[in-house]
Amino acid sequence: MTDPTTPFAGHTVLVTGGTSGIGAATAEHVARLGATVHAVGLGADAAGFPDGLDITATELDVTDRPKVDEFFDRLTELDVLVPAAGVTLGEAELTPDGFDKVIAINLLAVQYFAYKSAPLLARSGRGTIVTLASMLSTFGSADGPGYAASKGAVVQLTKSLAQLHAGSGIRCNAVAPGWIETPLLESVQTVAPEVYTGLLARTPLGVSAHRSKSPRPSPSSPVRTRPSSQASYCRSTAAI
Repeated sequence: MTDPTTPFAGHTVLVTGGTSGIGAATAEHVARLGATVHAVGLGADAAGFPDGLDITATELDVTDRPKVDEFFDRLTELDVLVPAAGVTLGEAELTPDGFDKVIAINLLAVQYFAYKSAPLLARSGRGTIVTLASMLSTFGSADGPGYAASKGAVVQLTKSLAQLHAGSGIRCNAVAPGWIETPLLESVQTVAPEVYTGLLARTPLGVSAHRSKSPRPSPSSPVRTRPSSQASYCRSTAAI
């Protein structure tokens, strides 16, 4: 019988962008629920996860495919993939180089990690992919066209992956957060306060999701529940 306090016991979870922001919050949360977690991303040495949790933080640039391949060569089992690495560059996204960089991190890396994870997820018998889209997937952004385009594409990629892997038993769903207090959001507030204010104006409550007592933002409930057996019939959805 599964212990309701540790529903992820025996699960191995991989979180990209897992060393900060929503990725780190997700890694910490599922570890508290019993998972063995691999949190990969930049600044791994400063991730600062609490002692006692089964989290391995690994420095990894998600766009460096040879390094990603080396990581997967060492990974022997996987039940859940959360490709949460993401970046926004503001007006720099209006340039070809800036646009390409955002697409490489926010979209192409998601596809590559899903591709590399698929054999392990299929073998687990309970494989799950939870991607991170955005509210900008729906209404776009004049100031961040690369970010909005990448996140809109993530939704369609997730639906396509759900169809592709249905026969292997791998569930694929997307979560589209609103504004969550993370280093990424703080940078927008500092560099482009008018953009920050405008986006909050499109949020019904008019505020971002605040941090809990933890130094990390509290992950939304869809990130918590989508990988679990309690959502076994939930496939090809984009939860906002």
